[in-house]
Amino acid sequence: MIASSTLSLSSLRATPAPSNQVPSDPDPEPRVRRLKGSGKLNRWSRARAIRSGRKLDRPGNRAQVVEAKPPVRPRDGLSQDLISVTGSVGDGEVEMRGAKSIYMVSDGTGWTVEHSVNAALGQFDHCLVDRGCPVNTHLFSGIDDVERLMEIVKQAAKEGAMLVYTLADPSMAESAKQACNMWGIPSTDILGPITEAIASHLGVSPSGLPRGAPGRSFPLSEEYFRRIEAIEFTIKQDDGALPQNLYKADIVLTGVSRTGKTPLSIYLAQKGYKVANVPIVMGVELPKGLFEVDPEKVFGLTINPLVLQTIRKARARSLGFSEETRSNYSEMEYVREELEVAGRIFAQNPVWPVIEVTGKAIEETAAVVLRLYHDRKHRCTMPRISKRY
Repeated sequence: MIASSTLSLSSLRATPAPSNQVPSDPDPEPRVRRLKGSGKLNRWSRARAIRSGRKLDRPGNRAQVVEAKPPVRPRDGLSQDLISVTGSVGDGEVEMRGAKSIYMVSDGTGWTVEHSVNAALGQFDHCLVDRGCPVNTHLFSGIDDVERLMEIVKQAAKEGAMLVYTLADPSMAESAKQACNMWGIPSTDILGPITEAIASHLGVSPSGLPRGAPGRSFPLSEEYFRRIEAIEFTIKQDDGALPQNLYKADIVLTGVSRTGKTPLSIYLAQKGYKVANVPIVMGVELPKGLFEVDPEKVFGLTINPLVLQTIRKARARSLGFSEETRSNYSEMEYVREELEVAGRIFAQNPVWPVIEVTGKAIEETAAVVLRLYHDRKHRCTMPRISKRY
């Protein structure tokens, strides 16, 4: 199984050029697509788009990539996709290079290595967005024999890729390490060091078997059935449905539309928590059950109004809302007023923590919710009342 996310230079074509011909100057005022919304949202969206393989126009105040006319003749010994192209934009000079590849190898589903690499790439958003250093990521999952592993290593050597792997079998991991050293491939073993550290701490040798291996069995435990029950409950309680069951929930989320209540609920449900979410809509009375349940399990969600407006406009277009409905739903005046209504409700219930979700991934918001939930449940490190997170 191979999954890839690529931003390539397929549109760049290098052909021989007469030695006496000089590249013509590019248009001094290139037309630039303007991005709407906050700068923080724009940066986040552009980074996500680059990692997903989509090409983006650069803002006008950033360096523009310009195609040389005629294209540059490739130098001997260099592959076509690694050719650098430079061109003048005003008084500056920019450079566009071929994307660097990262090979992710796993003997299981690849979840661990993929999420580890994506987390690390998040530290380079400034480069991915501002400086145009594109990255290709390729996931190879279910690699359980040395022969297939060696094929991947050889291909990585050809592409000049980096190899990142999670291989539970020590002999497989050692083979990957030695092959990478022999071929001069930069590599990182994500699983090995932490497994060795835990083995040393526990004084027990690891099994060396990946998840799903024939030698490992996972009986259906009580925790498994609890997670299934939590997911079923959460789906039924979505968007304020069945308010009479709010008292059965472990966690109750509330906030205005498009603050991420539903995806956050589903994410938490997959971890075994029964979650209900209640929307705050201007002019619609909230269910009484929301104020009757234990206030320590209610969490308010809020968001920057400009970001919320941008999300709502996109949502309205995708749903085909009429202009009148769209204006009521996504106009800034209405958005601000609805957030103010939500803010007053949160202020009237100071025990509810209010979590700022602007710029946060679902996983980040979930981490805050669970930290507060367990702190309160076990009465440790109690958070300050009415603090926004």
